[in-house]
Amino acid sequence: MIELEGVPELIDPVMVAAFEGWNDAGDAASTAVAHLEREWKGEVFAALDAEDYYDFQVNRPTVFMDGGVRKITWPTTRLSVVRVGGEKPRDLVLVRGIEPSMRWRSFCNELLGFAHELGVELVVVLGALLGDTPHTRPVPVSGVTSDPDLAHRMDLEETKYEGPTGIVGVLQEACTHAGVPAVSLWAAVPHYVSQPPNPKATLALLNRLEDLLDLRIPQGELPEDARAWQVGVDQLAAEDSEVAEYVQTLEEARDTAELPEASGEAIAREFERYLRRRDVGPPGGHATADGGDASYLRDSPGGKARPPRPPRPGAPGTTEGSSEGSADGPADGPADGSAEGPAKGSSEGGDEDTSED
Repeated sequence: MIELEGVPELIDPVMVAAFEGWNDAGDAASTAVAHLEREWKGEVFAALDAEDYYDFQVNRPTVFMDGGVRKITWPTTRLSVVRVGGEKPRDLVLVRGIEPSMRWRSFCNELLGFAHELGVELVVVLGALLGDTPHTRPVPVSGVTSDPDLAHRMDLEETKYEGPTGIVGVLQEACTHAGVPAVSLWAAVPHYVSQPPNPKATLALLNRLEDLLDLRIPQGELPEDARAWQVGVDQLAAEDSEVAEYVQTLEEARDTAELPEASGEAIAREFERYLRRRDVGPPGGHATADGGDASYLRDSPGGKARPPRPPRPGAPGTTEGSSEGSADGPADGPADGSAEGPAKGSSEGGDEDTSED
């Protein structure tokens, strides 16, 4: 039995998790949970034993100086809790870490043990994948679940994905088998500008989480960072005619596919978000759409990196058409690959977040 000291009784708790690695293109998902911790001043109350789940040759510890004393930070997964104020206060249990190298079932069971002891009512796992989506358009965010009743109740898609998966998919299925309602939200990151950070994708995930949980998330500097990110990518793309032409092709495909999205439902969703923000005062290697590998820089480069040239149409190993991506990762290392979630070119991913706040 897990003993929790110093953790008060929680109000309608929801667990929100994200993991660095294969399921975290552009660091969008892990940055979203880090944003929640920072804005709501989360207090860490537990950490999993790094020895049990991590290969330190893959995820190396780091050394730092603390008052002249050398110390080591070990890669692990930490849990913190935040209280969301307002008329209907509730608590979020935030889980942020690195996709484990081994013992995934034990890893998920340990997290579920915390969820049980804390009375968690819903688990939401955030992820990000690489897809054929233009950086100039709103970031598509797909919401999926394995529970048909939950899909109907929360207006999500029931996942039909088959193929390699990552810790996001494994944790979601572990929740389902344990009788804990679970949802995964996936942001599609442009594959031609995959290096972190991607504040636009992070913001889209937080907006979708807002809608899902019916709460207001303080955005801080994310909207400004997202605009600056897009301007920077615009400038880089403009310097290469092939990249600019490729982006235009993606834009045309996206706009054609989304003509029906100019619907009353999409407009109503944006209006509800606007009202929520106006009326509430300030509160207290990666998954890809096509299963292939994609270059990914773990650390942000010192300067802006040029987007890689897009594949030429008809070149070996390329496919026609666009994709909003499927989402989840493989169990073996940091390589990018096929992903849990919507199939390429399909609507499996469900609702898209179309905001650019």
